Amino acid sequence: MNKKGFAFLLGTVMSLSMVLTACSSNNNSPANNGGNQATPTTSTEASPEASEPAAEEPTEITIMLPLNVAQTPPDTIKNEIEKLTNTKLTYQFFPADTYEDKLNTTLATGGLPQVTYLKNQATFVQMKGAIRDGQFWEIGPLLSEFPNLNKLKPLILNNTKVDGKLYSLYIGRPLARQGIIYRKDWADSLGLKTPETVDEVIAMAKAFTEQDPDGDKKANTIGLADRNDLVYGAFKTIASWYATPNNWGEKDGKLEPDFTFPQYTAAMDAMKQIRDAGAMNKDFAATSKTDQISLFTSGKAGLYIGSMSDIDSLNKDLIKNVPTAVVDTLALIKGPNGEQATWAIPGYNNVVLFPKSAIKDEEALKKVLAFYDKLMTPEVANTMFWGIEGTHYTVEEGKAKVTEDGDLIEREVKGFKDSLIGEAETNGMYEGFYTLPGRINAEAFTKENEKIAIMDPTAALDSPTYTEKGVELQTLITDATYKYIYGEIDKVGFDKAVEEWKKRGGDKIIEEFNAVYKK
Repeated sequence: MNKKGFAFLLGTVMSLSMVLTACSSNNNSPANNGGNQATPTTSTEASPEASEPAAEEPTEITIMLPLNVAQTPPDTIKNEIEKLTNTKLTYQFFPADTYEDKLNTTLATGGLPQVTYLKNQATFVQMKGAIRDGQFWEIGPLLSEFPNLNKLKPLILNNTKVDGKLYSLYIGRPLARQGIIYRKDWADSLGLKTPETVDEVIAMAKAFTEQDPDGDKKANTIGLADRNDLVYGAFKTIASWYATPNNWGEKDGKLEPDFTFPQYTAAMDAMKQIRDAGAMNKDFAATSKTDQISLFTSGKAGLYIGSMSDIDSLNKDLIKNVPTAVVDTLALIKGPNGEQATWAIPGYNNVVLFPKSAIKDEEALKKVLAFYDKLMTPEVANTMFWGIEGTHYTVEEGKAKVTEDGDLIEREVKGFKDSLIGEAETNGMYEGFYTLPGRINAEAFTKENEKIAIMDPTAALDSPTYTEKGVELQTLITDATYKYIYGEIDKVGFDKAVEEWKKRGGDKIIEEFNAVYKK
């Protein structure tokens, strides 16, 4: 073969070799491996990097909860929560007024959904029997697997334990929001200084009644507007100023109910003094919260003792009727002993339970808990509590400022915000931005109240008799308290009611609480 023929043959072989090499490289090309060299794979195997993981299917969760507004909210917030948490949610809303009946009926038929909210702390006490019967999952040992759920406050979690075990997540609330909302313009017109003691509060109530604070030269005002609620109305807060124990207190190393302490009697005397002077609505034991609010917002009453956060709605409705009205908040009141005190809730408003009838195994339970772990991230918590940024709220100075369209919030957000677990410190949501001076003061007082709060020593304790009869027996004391304030019975009559309480099961409750106290 001549040189020209050999060269032609060599070129052909080299070209063929390059084509084969190129074909081989296409199967394992660096481009197919993200541009990185990798160990070649056979042509029948797919590269791990080339296959994308399948999208995880949304977790389907059904949630039953009380509705504290007139109408079921639209899906506006629900749809956003589903996107953020990769879930498909079904909310079963039932009116709060009839929720306990619905809850009990559904429990009896085994029809509770995967997530079941209770109505309040009293409902939780009543549900402890079913918890002890094993109808709900214990979740305490699992919380450490969820970084956000693990941030929930141990003190409050302990307050929701049953026999030392945790079955619930809690909807957090400030420990002590109780204080005074009052007509500052009335106080200024009468030259009254800001009350610092309980006696000065009583004196203000009388002045608002007797000294024509609205200047219309008519005897048409009263000091205090109150309602038929000895806890969230005025009485319990006034009682705490007298250093009355919070539900239960220690006497000679033993727990006793608050109404057996002399401070409770002093608080009844204070309320009686206000009522006898005509410085409050005399029929307060038969007055609804709606009517109590109307007394204040119509311009007839000048004092409202309860949750200081109520100032927003009270002020809004008051200035419609009295455009020149000015309201403010007040707390840190000193009692006869010269010390400041107020009562505290156990740190939660409600709890959520996980029925075994709807959640079949621990794997399914963890999927539901994973959803709640996602709820405790700032983005999701803000959506649940405040709504959609730009629609329901804006961010100012790092805080959430809600839209002035209160009806929009009530309609679309309120139904969901009541179900958010934790609190700003644990779920990272925005704190509220306020412009009303009285509300700004209320927020500051709420934080200061925590330093002087009287805790309930039985919050984390259990008494089977209290669970069974506590609510029923409390009506004896409630009725006797009203009768004492109304002047229908004296201290002897009140003590008879206490003895009746003890005889019907109260002594057993005292015994059971003390059996587990300080263990």
